[in-house]
Amino acid sequence: MEVAKDLFIKKNEFLETYCEEVNTFDFYRDLFPVGTFERKGHLEDNKPNGILIEFNDDGKAKRETVTDELESLCKPRKGFTIFSPISYYGYQRSGVNARFIYAMAFDLDGVGMPQIRDLLHQMKNDVIPTATYIANSGNGLHLYYVFKEPIPMYPQNQKYLKAVKYALTKRIWNGYTSTIEQPQLQGVLQGFRLVGSPTKFGTEYPVRVFRHGNRFAIQELIEFIPDIDFSGLNEIRALEKQSKMSLEQAKKKYPEWYERRIEKGEKRGRWIVKRDLYDWWLARIRKEIQVGHRYYGIMTLAIYAKKCGIDEDELRKDAFSLLEPYESKTVDDNNHFEKQHIIDALELYNEDYITFPRDDISKLTGLRIDPNKRNGRKQLLHIKYMNLNRKFKFENGECTNGGRPSAEQAVIDYLLEHPMSKKSDIIRATGLSKKTVYKHYPTAMLHVNKQEKERLERKQLQILTPISS
Repeated sequence: MEVAKDLFIKKNEFLETYCEEVNTFDFYRDLFPVGTFERKGHLEDNKPNGILIEFNDDGKAKRETVTDELESLCKPRKGFTIFSPISYYGYQRSGVNARFIYAMAFDLDGVGMPQIRDLLHQMKNDVIPTATYIANSGNGLHLYYVFKEPIPMYPQNQKYLKAVKYALTKRIWNGYTSTIEQPQLQGVLQGFRLVGSPTKFGTEYPVRVFRHGNRFAIQELIEFIPDIDFSGLNEIRALEKQSKMSLEQAKKKYPEWYERRIEKGEKRGRWIVKRDLYDWWLARIRKEIQVGHRYYGIMTLAIYAKKCGIDEDELRKDAFSLLEPYESKTVDDNNHFEKQHIIDALELYNEDYITFPRDDISKLTGLRIDPNKRNGRKQLLHIKYMNLNRKFKFENGECTNGGRPSAEQAVIDYLLEHPMSKKSDIIRATGLSKKTVYKHYPTAMLHVNKQEKERLERKQLQILTPISS
């Protein structure tokens, strides 16, 4: 630890020689000019804000809204605090709520004195882009490439920006700039240790930031990755997307919806996946994860936990159980795995990441995930195919045990035993959805009435037929 602290001081001294140090307020004011966020106490501004997260020793997160005065960014901090160069609507730091991105930031780990010298050398000779700001965050560096104009965080833009960041990370993180061989890929929503807040060395060693280069247009960054085909990135939209109703109009017309979906960040209902997926993934990342992928193993575990409806307390217990085995894999003193990595990774326990692509999870974790076998069919087409195949087997007697039971038959069977039941009674008793019961109820009633009619006819026939002696 003492050696690491000494290295941290030397890196600051080196950066002071070649760059201009700026304080916390000036750094963030440059990223977020006056008028970027909502003024404190002025909800009528209807502007997005920044979201800061400070973690306690137990890993619990405390969120703070950053308004245009930037007061929250300049307060003294004791715990691990992260902040991203992105503005948000609402209180959740999620892709759905993201409004604008003001800089693309990269986390470069395993940086000693030879690596920081070579980093600046590569920037000077245009091997890699010259960062607008370089932050000394502890064992590594944070490189900020500030945009000339903020980019709207439309879903398609986020997809393009993620592709750019992945490719640039592989170029910036090379054998000369880091002692760690495997680059650690991060998404565009990633949070970074707040400038001025404590590093892992304590409050006496805060994150310091230095101005080094100019601002960038996205195309200028793409020029450094010519071997990657980014056709379509030229179409990144810089204009506001028009909608039939503005957010302010929706707030007035649908106040309950606005409070629930925008302010509180609540999501629409969705299917919960069986916990088997979570248990399977936990077992894999416990045994198979390698150095360079440990953070992402826990990050993806948080994604699967939310997808499978796993309680947050259970997730935290499982995640922290990986601390010791993950740290035991460390081979480089500049790349220890610590509790703060887990705390940061658990930020993805969020509804907005449940659709995180399988291919990305595989890339980030270094673990192969084979897709479900559909014989080349798209998912919707495969579902139709399987349903038709199942129906054929039932009709021809090939599937008499197992398989999906008929919902219509379940409604019929219940009505035969309880002919006076209402639709709500059937829903409660069978567990079928309202839509399913309402769909099959008319046909089921016809079937029940037919059987009842046949029963009455048989009974009447028995009355009219004389009993033989």
